[in-house]
Formats: sequence, structure tokens, C-alpha cells
Amino acid sequence: MKLQLGFSSCPNDTLIFEALVNKRIDTRGLDFEIHIADVEELNQRALQGDLDITKLSFFAIAQVLNHYQILDTGSALGFANGPLFICKDSQKYEITPDKPIAIPGEHTTAHLLFSLAYPEFHNKQFRIFSDIEAAIAHGDVAAGVIIHENRFTYAQRGFHALCDLGAFWEERYNLPIPLGGIVVKKSLPNEVKQTVNQLIGESIRYGKAHIVQALPYIQSLAQEMHAEVMQKHINLFVNDFSSNLGTLGKEAIRTLFTAAKEKNMLRGEILNDMFLNG
Repeated sequence: MKLQLGFSSCPNDTLIFEALVNKRIDTRGLDFEIHIADVEELNQRALQGDLDITKLSFFAIAQVLNHYQILDTGSALGFANGPLFICKDSQKYEITPDKPIAIPGEHTTAHLLFSLAYPEFHNKQFRIFSDIEAAIAHGDVAAGVIIHENRFTYAQRGFHALCDLGAFWEERYNLPIPLGGIVVKKSLPNEVKQTVNQLIGESIRYGKAHIVQALPYIQSLAQEMHAEVMQKHINLFVNDFSSNLGTLGKEAIRTLFTAAKEKNMLRGEILNDMFLNG
């Protein structure tokens, strides 16, 4: 059986899926057609029901629960790893609600978190995450929200963090921040969905145990970055929640969805069957 699988080129995703993509593990009769794209592109495709299995922002997942379920494996949750709201260091006292702010996609968790923390800011521009620092530097926007590996390098490029949106979430809810997760189409047979869930877990374990073997694939798809930054990125975003959401992870996701609903940013209902395994 061939399934369409989407994920981003970020090091945490490529480590998670490297063993699966390159068949270092037994895929049990399943073949995967790989689609690698920016997370907001994946979010948009999922809104159309375009992929069988895909990485999505959790805010986007909340909008596709009629068609997808959340797997136990492959997610990016955690503490001290959320998006950052940044500006030029020289302008840190000049950011006001009327200023244009760059956001890495309308359906990203970063957008939801920014809206929760800064409800008075409405002049938002949605851009690809990798373009946001340049937009700030060139003066196209006053500030922006950065995600992924930029959190490790923004300061050395002359930017200032106005707010750690992950810390904002943790202080308000005392829960890990749910950033992105893996979903599978509800319409697939349950046996297939369970096998995919298990394969992703096996791929994670293999990747973490054979990181040197996985590095060429990871580096071939990554944005330009030093090996040290890449390793920090993997260490931060591939953690225990990636192997299994557990009770705490699921509570955090439900809380995020409820917060979106209360903010009137989420249409539809929060479904009881949103998790593959309850």
C-alpha cells in the first residue's frame, strides 16, 4: 500500500523520518511517497485533505479534525522551545500594536500563541518562516515571530527577543507547548493507522541511536546551519513527547485547542476522537 507522507525539511522532522524514508526499518508492506515542504504549505494542503499522513502545526490540526487523527508519535512538544517574538535590537522600545508584524503562516501554532499573548496587535503579515528575519532587517516589518532553528542564532544577528511565546504559554497553563504533530487520515483502515504510528516510533528510535548515519540526509535538506545548531535543534524538539504524547502531551493539546476556541480563532468542535489511541 502506498501512502503520501508530508513533513518539513527541519532537522527534527528529517531525523524522525530518515529511517522510514530510507527503509532502514521494516515498513511492513507500506510504501511512502514523500512530500517535503514548509510547515505552512503542509497546513494548507491538509485543509484540502491532500496527504494521507503529514506533519502539521497543532493550530492547523485543530482545523482538520473532521478528516485526520493525531498519532502518538512524531510530535514536537516541550518546555522552553516555543516561538520567539523578535525585533531589531535598536528598535526594542518602538514596537507598538499598529506596527506590521511578520508571522510564519496563518495556520501555525506561532500565530495562535502570538494572538493569545498580543491580542491588540492586528497588523499581521504572513510569511515563510525563513524570510522573517530578513523582512525585519530590511524594514519591511517592525518585528516578527520566529520558529525552528532561528531561535539559536537570532541574537548574534542583532535581533532582540521581545517575548518568548513558549514561556508565555508555560506560565499561563503550566503545560508543555504543543508546536506540531503528525496526523493520519481517519478514512484509512485502523490497522494501517496503527502500523504507521508504530513505524514512526521505530524510526525515531533508530534515528536517535544512529544519528551519524542520519546526518547526510538531515544536512541535505536543512537550511544553512552549523552542525552544532542542527544538533541543538534535534535535542530540543525530538524528545520524550516525540516518542509518545502521553497523558500530559494530550492535555496540553486539548488546552491549546480550547484556548483557540475561546479566542474565536477556531471554528467547529473539538472532537473526542481526535487522538488515534484515545
